[in-house]
Amino acid sequence: MESSTEQARNVMQSPRSPPSSHPYLSASVTDPVKLGNGVQAYISYRVITKTNLPEYHQGPEKIVIRRYSDFVWLRDRLFEKYKGVFIPPLPEKSAVEKFRFSAEFIEMRRAALDIFVNRIASHPELQQSEDLRTFLQADEETMERFRFQETGLFNKKPADFMQMFRDVQSKVSDAVLGKEKPVEETTPEYEKLKHYIFELENHLAEAQKHAYRLVKRHRELGQSLLDFGKAVKLLGACEGEPTGKLFSDLGTKSELVSMKLQKEAQQVLMNFEEPLKDYVRYVQSIKATIAERGAAFKQHCELAETTKLKEINLDKLMLTRSDKVGEAEIEYREIKAESEEATMRFERIVKRMNEEIVRFQEQKTEEMGVAFHQFAKGQARLANGIADAWRALLPKLEAASV
Repeated sequence: MESSTEQARNVMQSPRSPPSSHPYLSASVTDPVKLGNGVQAYISYRVITKTNLPEYHQGPEKIVIRRYSDFVWLRDRLFEKYKGVFIPPLPEKSAVEKFRFSAEFIEMRRAALDIFVNRIASHPELQQSEDLRTFLQADEETMERFRFQETGLFNKKPADFMQMFRDVQSKVSDAVLGKEKPVEETTPEYEKLKHYIFELENHLAEAQKHAYRLVKRHRELGQSLLDFGKAVKLLGACEGEPTGKLFSDLGTKSELVSMKLQKEAQQVLMNFEEPLKDYVRYVQSIKATIAERGAAFKQHCELAETTKLKEINLDKLMLTRSDKVGEAEIEYREIKAESEEATMRFERIVKRMNEEIVRFQEQKTEEMGVAFHQFAKGQARLANGIADAWRALLPKLEAASV
């Protein structure tokens, strides 16, 4: 059976073919098609699911049509329901209209959506989600109905929790404003986690920035060599033999090297820059989960404090034999139950995050290892290809210069 990372990184257009002897669940996001016109235009995708899990009642293979907003629906539902789990990130929307439907952008998004779905499908907890089954099996009309019947419960997006995280992390003392100081978790393990995530985000973003520059450099150099090759060929057309033939050969080699550079630029983009960008988004998703943990901790502390105050008030009323004891007892029991639930909720988040960070680090090590290996192999292939191309031309140039 494929490992979770192999499933996530396999972005081939053909559906996966998992073994039938073990439980499996995999999906392929394929065949992007533009539908509609103008501002109403969007891209639809075929999502092909293969599974032998008994929860999937519609057979071992199911094909549905989905659009980007359906993937957003799935992400938001999982984020709301699975507190403490690192929900895989989605590719961002293109902010520039002219790039929204470019072939390159569509393919990058398709591949990223494929990774998103398979990370969920390979996650031991998320793969059991009822919402995932809906996403993978419901017909288009049902899916649209689910998408539009959302209530306020699921209106809050991860971006809102990112703001919450910034609020929780604010170092401005509320005491200066005459307010109570924010309640924050300060355990060494939590501080270590936050430090790791912030540092990782910075380093990944820096690496991705330089990968982008490398892609740009390859493309610019490739275009320059292409233009140079055309110019040299035109120059050769004005010359007689053997100079004209020599110029023509030089132009042809320049165009060949240009093609190698352009091809490698695309490979670096898809196999190196995009994985780095994907992990920047992943870290941002983890930060949203950290924000949720901060909110849960705050609620846990506030309810615990309120419970103590209610208990003290109840004791006083019992000592004075007040007629309000019955009402106070009910309030105390209610707030105590609510406090205990908040404590368990916070502890579940902590437990999940401890498991998730180990899983995330293992996955990151494997996937980044693949990306760096492909990058190094591609650069070696490019260097050898360029050297071979120019080396083949040297004898002719040397003969002409004698």
